[in-house]
Amino acid sequence: MMKNDKWHARALAAGVAVLLLLGYDSDQPMAHKEPHTADQLKAFEEVFMEQVKVGDQLFHGDPGAQQRLNVKLSNTGVACAMCHPYASDTHPHEFPKFQEQMNEFATLRDMINWCIEKPNEGEKIDPNGPAMKALEAYIYYSNRNSKLDPGRH
Repeated sequence: MMKNDKWHARALAAGVAVLLLLGYDSDQPMAHKEPHTADQLKAFEEVFMEQVKVGDQLFHGDPGAQQRLNVKLSNTGVACAMCHPYASDTHPHEFPKFQEQMNEFATLRDMINWCIEKPNEGEKIDPNGPAMKALEAYIYYSNRNSKLDPGRH
């Protein structure tokens, strides 16, 4: 064992000891002091699925959803789903990564806006706004159970 390996092993052991002394329960995430209740989990799921529904509408070009959120995702009449059926080939699990079309390191949100602005000739949406969050929710939901693999092509 190298000298640095011994130091790292001791530091890890000390950290584990401190957590145990503080009463850390390995079955409970550290960010939550109390477990979520069934009602809370149900409420979280309902909010998430509502966003997935809105994102689905936006992704498939629903004019009503765009109007409600005051966004114009396309001026060509092309919806996201026309190039990416059911969000199956958006590969959100690979972001962030270097994106060739943009010639830069990009997040999924960057890529969504690039697609809206370039091929669809739409208007860029607020990266932190409700339309982007809904689109992300739908895309991630459509690709659930994918293995995270940032940077892959």
